[in-house]
Amino acid sequence: MRLADLHQRLADLGARPVHRDAIIRAWLQGRALADAGTTRQKVADVFPKSLREGLAQLAADLDALAVVRSEHPGGDGSARLLVDIPGGQMIETVLLPRDGVCVSSQVGCAVACRFCMTGRSGLLRQVSSLEIAAQVVQARRRRPVRKVVFMGMGEPAHNLDNVLEAIELLGTHGGIGHKNLVFSTVGDARVFERLPQLRVKPGLALSLHTTRADLREHLLPKAPKLSPDELMALGEAYAREVGYPIQVQWTLLRGINDGDDELEAIPRLFAGKYAVLNLIPFNAMEGEGLAGDDYRRPDGERIVEMVRYLSRHGVLTKVRNSAGQDVDGGCGQLRARAERPERARRLAVVNVGGEGAGCRAAAPGDAAPG
Repeated sequence: MRLADLHQRLADLGARPVHRDAIIRAWLQGRALADAGTTRQKVADVFPKSLREGLAQLAADLDALAVVRSEHPGGDGSARLLVDIPGGQMIETVLLPRDGVCVSSQVGCAVACRFCMTGRSGLLRQVSSLEIAAQVVQARRRRPVRKVVFMGMGEPAHNLDNVLEAIELLGTHGGIGHKNLVFSTVGDARVFERLPQLRVKPGLALSLHTTRADLREHLLPKAPKLSPDELMALGEAYAREVGYPIQVQWTLLRGINDGDDELEAIPRLFAGKYAVLNLIPFNAMEGEGLAGDDYRRPDGERIVEMVRYLSRHGVLTKVRNSAGQDVDGGCGQLRARAERPERARRLAVVNVGGEGAGCRAAAPGDAAPG
């Protein structure tokens, strides 16, 4: 379901634009649709009868866009939600400390970053604009939300129309400040063309991870072939237009992008740029045989050395530990673990017929989807 579908549904129920906007605002705030009236005017006083009678079914259909299957609180104040969406697919939504939420824009991802669990499955389906917004609704039913980051499962640029529609919705009816809507991307020319044209201009985060074009192409094999210098130039132009800095994401991988060569190159890349560098220590699933077997995070002492060096050389640097590391905090990890028993269950059911059934149970070495 997209926003146009919801508008048509409400029009069919007899809603005028003022009714439609009140209902959408109530939904995005996590309130019951029956409470969509103002403090002085109740729904029964201002909504036509046909609309009032259709609110219960509409609320049920909106609730079905994102159904929380399980909730996993983290020790850092975060909580990772495993969410069912229509069509039998699962995504992840993360409630962040300090009133933020991280949403997914795709089931799976086509970029295939080597250190990311989500990329293991490839792209399975797009998440609609209202399914994206529904993740925020679920978050708001649990705690206040003042910031939404598009850094969950998927590459937002590969689902651009739906993501931009969700950003428009959240930045208007959803009441989220524009710079607190953060669009994260590995870099796609369409992003830098479309974002400046929006009424709601979000913050921008670039998944860079290295100053070396060859290493970036290895780590992000299906990302657009834009060099780090080109990406920084495009990001800089957008940052200057909207008036808030770009966030440069750098997943720290021990022995790969934490060396002295990178440290010396980063200040040159950032020189004169309106940007913040976020160092994100790699979040591994130890012993699971899943994504990231070949990667490890640098030790704490090395991370401190990097921050000190970069700060001395004029680069505003922050360490951003992945929220919920004690509850499979890396993108796609919770879904991958949930898929393992689910896949085994499906295969076991198929194999009930015995040797003649034409199928086999999962062997110990089978990789889990996701």
